[in-house]
Amino acid sequence: MQRPKVLTVDDKLKILGCKDMERRIAEAEMDLTLAKSQGYLGNHFKQAGSSSGKKLLAVIGVYTGFGSHLKRNIFRGSWMPRGDNLKKLEDEGVIIRFVIGRSPNRGDSLDRGIDRENQRTQDFLILEGHEEAQEELPRKAKFFFSTAVQNWDAEFYVKVDDGVKLDLDVLIELLRKRRDQQDAYIGCMKSGEVISEEGKQWYEPEWWKFGDQKSYFRHAAGSLLVLSRSLAQYIFVNSVSLKTYAHDDISIGSWMMGLQATYIDDSRLCCSSSGQDKVCSVV
Repeated sequence: MQRPKVLTVDDKLKILGCKDMERRIAEAEMDLTLAKSQGYLGNHFKQAGSSSGKKLLAVIGVYTGFGSHLKRNIFRGSWMPRGDNLKKLEDEGVIIRFVIGRSPNRGDSLDRGIDRENQRTQDFLILEGHEEAQEELPRKAKFFFSTAVQNWDAEFYVKVDDGVKLDLDVLIELLRKRRDQQDAYIGCMKSGEVISEEGKQWYEPEWWKFGDQKSYFRHAAGSLLVLSRSLAQYIFVNSVSLKTYAHDDISIGSWMMGLQATYIDDSRLCCSSSGQDKVCSVV
């Protein structure tokens, strides 16, 4: 039988040193969160175009990926303004940006391609700290809302999938009518089965956390959802400690459950269904 190792004084000092370092890191994270909540870091990432101090109506982030160049051009030629028209829309209080992270191989041809495209179009929000990958979409939500709320002072922050075509005029009118709505969480509210079988589409590795009935809580569908500034600010301040699940809409919904958020179920934001005055449709 192997005898247990006897720790030397140096071994014990190393263990104590690691624990002290962990404590210091935890304290630093708490200090950073406090500083963010008190506004000390709020203007650190201010971009050109927000220096006027004018309150915007909305920041619309259209998720995109490295292989979606053609789809972006289709959007620019249809519902999404470009060039001078994009600038005119910004002057009217609406910012639209394609949202993308960085390549796992930082600085490679994928990153350089996005940088060149952005130099021509000036319509990207590049999440420098985020690694672009399908499995990282829940973390992308954290980065998008946190970055957008730091860059632009807006009433609403809108997340849109790149498989969605918007009726921009209807969306803008909807948001204008909700301007006085506090703590608004707006979308096509739904629930659904939690997939517990590995290998199936929409598999949720942490399915057991959702109870015996295996049903998700009510949340806004991820194709198109809207958060008011206060909720986006909450994500920014608490991003380090917010838990993510397998899907971004479930993750966002879980963050909203612990807040006094006002859930607004609007069928016009159900992109996969048909009807009058639809804000969006699946392409």
